[in-house]
Amino acid sequence: MPDLIKLLLVEDQTLMRQGLKTILDLEPGLHVVGEAGDGERGVQLALELRPDVILMDVQMPILNGVEATAKLCREWAQAKVIILTTFDRDDYVYQGVRAGAMGYLLKDTPADKLIQTIRRVHEGEVFIQPEIASRALREMMRPTTATLESLSEREREVLVLLAQGASNKDMAEKLFITEGTVKNHVSNILAKLQAENRTQAADIARKQGLV
Repeated sequence: MPDLIKLLLVEDQTLMRQGLKTILDLEPGLHVVGEAGDGERGVQLALELRPDVILMDVQMPILNGVEATAKLCREWAQAKVIILTTFDRDDYVYQGVRAGAMGYLLKDTPADKLIQTIRRVHEGEVFIQPEIASRALREMMRPTTATLESLSEREREVLVLLAQGASNKDMAEKLFITEGTVKNHVSNILAKLQAENRTQAADIARKQGLV
């Protein structure tokens, strides 16, 4: 009998997580070894358990799925992440791929397609649903117009830490400021860079050589 493919579920909605676990544990050759309800805990468990494949939601507290994927892939290059989400926005697809995800599926994907993708990613393939793959290509080709010149020195420091995957708490401790002040800096950074979220701001920082 082939070895079990060990899975980690990172999903903040309990019913969705339990439903996925039930479906996957019933499939021969698959076994869920851990569950997490936020991105930060997901990274911790992935590093502890070293699962074969991680299913990662996007919209989660503390660290979203793209930020968690980026942080995990920096600390464990062999991590195999499939982003599983209800969102098919261009920036999420692009950012997920840039973060290191090896798969990208929408949550309305049939169970057999999800299981097939898990097996393919486990074998080292990269798979994005064809109907949304073009979104990532369009986003990758779009020129970046935002610049870092408008940021203050402190905002640049926050952006560097943000791009490295630090949480608000981590940034507050490293910079000796309050979490509230960090949140204000992050809000200012997003506004000045015209970024929709932290991950997009981090990607702008990388493109322009700040990190």
